Amino acid sequence: MSDAKKKKVKYFYDYSLVFAVIFLTMFGIVMIYSASSYAAQVRLQKAPYYYMLRQGIIAVLGLILMIIVSFIDYHKIIKSAGIILTIAYILNILVFFIGKEFNGQKRWIGIGKQFTIQPSEFAKLALIIFLAYFITDMGKEMNNFIGFIKIGLFTGPLILMIAVTNLSAGVIMCGIVYGMTFITTSLYMLHVAVFVAFGLMLKIIPIIVTKFASSSLLNNYRLKRILVWVNPQKYSLEGGFQVLQGIYAIGSGGIMGKGLGESMQKLGYIPEAQNDMIFTIICEELGLFGAVCTVMLFIFLMYRFMVIATSAPDLYGSLIVAGVMTHIAVQLLLNIAVVTGVLPNTGITLPFISYGGTSVLFLMLEMGIVLSVSRSIKLDY
Repeated sequence: MSDAKKKKVKYFYDYSLVFAVIFLTMFGIVMIYSASSYAAQVRLQKAPYYYMLRQGIIAVLGLILMIIVSFIDYHKIIKSAGIILTIAYILNILVFFIGKEFNGQKRWIGIGKQFTIQPSEFAKLALIIFLAYFITDMGKEMNNFIGFIKIGLFTGPLILMIAVTNLSAGVIMCGIVYGMTFITTSLYMLHVAVFVAFGLMLKIIPIIVTKFASSSLLNNYRLKRILVWVNPQKYSLEGGFQVLQGIYAIGSGGIMGKGLGESMQKLGYIPEAQNDMIFTIICEELGLFGAVCTVMLFIFLMYRFMVIATSAPDLYGSLIVAGVMTHIAVQLLLNIAVVTGVLPNTGITLPFISYGGTSVLFLMLEMGIVLSVSRSIKLDY
């Protein structure tokens, strides 16, 4: 066969994914400005674009980092999985000793006087990279309990350590482990059992907590959040007010919303509206139409992940994309469930949209690795 007749090989690059990430990030910056301009002026005595500017700077840096990482062979990253997981352990241990406290929670490490980093966000990325390497390396061991025990020994202490100060991050990391092991094992009954156990917990825990509502044992703020979830009207002073205002915001938006910037609930009724409650502002200002469009964009993102994962040249690539997809899907579902009152408030941010520089930065890193996997896909002509 002559060279002219030989098939030409071209490598793929998922520009659709890049567009979706940029659009979500830019939309998030617009909504952060809308949700936070009042609070920035009244509460912080800053310019109305204070939060938007900070998020915008991190987003631009994150996009640049995403492009750079996308041109690094993901196999080189995978080979450093052990080192990356070790760094995650060290950073999260440091939180207990030198961590900065905000709103009663110690979750951040200071970088200079102006910036902070949340090690739990890096831990999510580290977990995905490590599991992609470890599961592939174990091979058939994933079809017996020994494989799960090994995974628990390496990742369990990190998840528990993070859950002590940041329960929502711990839950998301459990979701990542569940998702990545589900697609690589034939022990489906084990996963069904975990799923059923989670459902039973959602039924049983509220009953127990409500029964002992007057006990001093329930002084823990996390247990109080369950009481607020069960009856937000009764416990409005303990956190139910925010939940109720969020639901009012969602309901008042109607089909098409009040218009961008016209939210009433962001005027002090919903504290920190630019953070985990930003979806309620989207619903109020852009209505059901805006909320559905936002969710559809995330669904498109999931679709692109599935295309890349199923076309990846090896299991390393497929697993790392599956891990990122699981991370974003779990975080999206939990955020919407929390703001609509389906689950207790746990402070889970909306990916790419909620205010939070560390979250956006590490999400961009994850997108860069996914794009690196997409570049390894060969297109024959």
